[in-house]
Amino acid sequence: MRIKTIACSLLLIAGCGDSAAVTDASTIDGNMGTADFCGLSYNALNSSPKVANNSIYSWACSATNRTLTGNGIPDHAVTGGNFATPIGAQSISQTFPKTPTNKNTVTNIPMDVGFAMNSVKFDPGTAGSCAATATGTGPNQGCVMIAGRDPWKIEAIGGAFMFGTDENNAHVQPNGQYHYHGMPEGLVNGRNQGQAMTLVGYAKDGFPIYARYGFTDANNPQSAIKVVSSSWRTKAAPDAGRPAVATFPMGTFTQDYEYVAGSGDLDECNGRTGVTPEFPNGTYHYFITDTFPYIQRCVKGI
Repeated sequence: MRIKTIACSLLLIAGCGDSAAVTDASTIDGNMGTADFCGLSYNALNSSPKVANNSIYSWACSATNRTLTGNGIPDHAVTGGNFATPIGAQSISQTFPKTPTNKNTVTNIPMDVGFAMNSVKFDPGTAGSCAATATGTGPNQGCVMIAGRDPWKIEAIGGAFMFGTDENNAHVQPNGQYHYHGMPEGLVNGRNQGQAMTLVGYAKDGFPIYARYGFTDANNPQSAIKVVSSSWRTKAAPDAGRPAVATFPMGTFTQDYEYVAGSGDLDECNGRTGVTPEFPNGTYHYFITDTFPYIQRCVKGI
């Protein structure tokens, strides 16, 4: 195995030093590995003050599986956010089926839906909730941010509550695990694809996850690139029994959104079947979108 040195300007890693060692295989942007991440290996310092740790991850593939190992430390700048806990290294080991099966039925996974290329978790839901009688934040006011048991599920983005997310729509769990709730801007920019379909990770069922851009015609790779749209929208009126809109504007709770088939480009799991640069014969795949659900809350595979 040969080791090749790649300049940080290619990797777009903030403050990573003069160079980073990565496994030499066929190229994938500035990192090395095949286009679908197989053979990708990375270990370099992220010197962003809120990180100050090495980002370590690797992808190994067999005929049947795709395996990610890493420490969950992001490989891009983290400058914003209000984190209650510092970013800490994790022990990430996740195996995905390399040839997933679309069972065409929905399995709801509101949290821990998959992992990004850099071993950071995709975790769109929150553990926050409010009671129907809620008037504010705190147990006595009816809303809690951690270990919520009440029926109204709080969203991390776009509502009345501040979850301390940074410029990558990410924040940190009490155990130090950095995770994405929405568009992982630093990861997308680091892939350096521009306005193109950009593979950013895999869902737990093994289907790929892309960010923001897709083909206008899902089955025609020669068609124009566009910002794909979800088929979810904010409800016109709140559900019965919901806490007051005057205190908690629409979009605060997961239940404030509804799926309207055909209103956007994607299905209820923010996915569709079509061709992609990495899968030219076509595959079911998910998208992270700029609007709800941001990261999908369900999967279609086994």
